[in-house]
Amino acid sequence: MSILLFQVDAFTSEPFSGNPAGVCLLREPRDDRWMQNVAREMNLADTAFLQRRAHGFDLRWFTPSVEVDLCGHATLASAHILTETGELPPDKQARFHTRSGLLTAERRGEWIELDFPVTPAEPVEAPPDLIQSLGVPARAVAKSRFDYLVEIEDERTLRTLEPDLRRLRTVPARGVIVTSRASTAGVDFVSRFFAPQSGIDEDPVTGSAHCCLAHFWSERLGKDEFLAHQVSRRGGILRVRLNGDRVLLGGQAVTVLRGELVE
Repeated sequence: MSILLFQVDAFTSEPFSGNPAGVCLLREPRDDRWMQNVAREMNLADTAFLQRRAHGFDLRWFTPSVEVDLCGHATLASAHILTETGELPPDKQARFHTRSGLLTAERRGEWIELDFPVTPAEPVEAPPDLIQSLGVPARAVAKSRFDYLVEIEDERTLRTLEPDLRRLRTVPARGVIVTSRASTAGVDFVSRFFAPQSGIDEDPVTGSAHCCLAHFWSERLGKDEFLAHQVSRRGGILRVRLNGDRVLLGGQAVTVLRGELVE
């Protein structure tokens, strides 16, 4: 039985931008080692593994190095593939059973809206090497369930940031979100995400980081809806809405590769 495998650029409407994710449609269970090997072979920031179950799909995410608890762009890519392949009607909600609980996705015209849990960050003292590895002053430092968050002065500084990834790898977290208010018209805040600890020097667009950023910027900007731009080299745009203890993340996606795994 063939195993279908796709590569999708997420949080973009144009190929070769946004964040590429692998999506693997499983017809039967596969063990963790096999999934990790496939993710390593794909060599993308994350590869999603989907298997149909009662009332939805089991969904797991693997980087080339580790399994992760939450991944936004690969979830967006998964919802996109389910509708594109006819596995799920476009007007039906996608329901994903994951290590972070039940996640859902719904199509809104050309966009897909993800329903994720908030992961608020609390102010903390910066651990050794964090600020030094970034090489710029911090306006605030906080820590979520997954990541450190560092607010810096402005968008220009963020765009030109070149962290010391060797030192950043020693910071005890999944990764480090660096953010600032936006100077670009129409955008509320900008960010970048570095995760050498998880085998990803810089993630192009990180949906799960915006579960933290939504709460952080809501407190500072006094509102609950945002247009966010992750200003990596590939870049990506997200519609973000804080809704109680949930975050609604809107994005677009485009398929760039379709294939079959040969075993």
